[in-house]
Amino acid sequence: MTLPLDTDAVAGWLFAHMPGFSGPVRARQVMGGQSNPTYLLDTPGGRYVLRRKPPGKTLRSAHAVEREFRVQRALGATSVPVARMHVLCGDDGVIGSPFYVMAHVEGVNHDDPRLPDHPPEVRQAIFAEMNRVLAAIHDVDLAATGLADYGPQGGYFARQLNRWSGQYRASETETLEAMDTLMDWLARNPPEDDGQVALVHGDYRLDNLRFDPVSAECRAVFDWELSTLGHPTADLAGVLMQWAMPAGAQGRGLAGVDRAALGIPSDRAFLDAYCAARDIPGLPRFNRTLAFSFFRMGAILQGVKKRALDGNAADPDRALKLGAFVADCAKLGLRAAKED
Repeated sequence: MTLPLDTDAVAGWLFAHMPGFSGPVRARQVMGGQSNPTYLLDTPGGRYVLRRKPPGKTLRSAHAVEREFRVQRALGATSVPVARMHVLCGDDGVIGSPFYVMAHVEGVNHDDPRLPDHPPEVRQAIFAEMNRVLAAIHDVDLAATGLADYGPQGGYFARQLNRWSGQYRASETETLEAMDTLMDWLARNPPEDDGQVALVHGDYRLDNLRFDPVSAECRAVFDWELSTLGHPTADLAGVLMQWAMPAGAQGRGLAGVDRAALGIPSDRAFLDAYCAARDIPGLPRFNRTLAFSFFRMGAILQGVKKRALDGNAADPDRALKLGAFVADCAKLGLRAAKED
């Protein structure tokens, strides 16, 4: 669904609040995402990207563009690659919802983790870089970046289970026995929390990273909507959760793929490389965290489906296709729970 953008209003506001800006503005909505509507802005002075909160009713605490702006601006001086943040507009009266503008980052995105257009050695380099950047996010100095208050300290998994259980119930459109069973199991067997507190991205996967097309260096990490302070293994489990999904344009996973033949690391190799990068001995009871990640993704996709049915999705057709994966997430989560 194309969401019109009042480019005259955007240009007028940017002229008054963004030093050096010059209009007019031509905008093209970037389709495919199910989060905050995103637009590529072309102006005489350069190219920018605008992210806005969807208009209309949304779930409580969802689509917080203000948090996206804050965390990326704070990371600008760290080793975590992010786009340069320009300005944040919290006034609903300009275009109907809050928005921010950031620099456009040149590079390539990879929607398919099989990386079908690349040879094995390039795949290896891209996944190694993905691992390196994830470790860098979790090693961010919270005090030095001003992010020590970006989320509650401690109790991350308990908070997340409570939040996403509520979000799932608020967007529930049918009864899924497997999802109910998984939620009940997690309530009794939550992931172990050893007290680590780090910046977590919340949706860390290959298609949220932009790479240099030649060197395979990551130029920017996007889509920080779900970021907070929490336990770093949640992001790590989120990566492996995504890879367990079906391969292809919708699932964007690696299920059934011969990774060794393609030069793609196994789950164990990726975990070991992460532990080595952060100099930690291991990840006990990791399957509980993996089960949690499947549940959380199921709850997120249920919200995507509900927005499509309510007419608020950025791309309704794709949103409904993604909503069909809720049952798969529940089943895979129960499988991880069984292996705990």
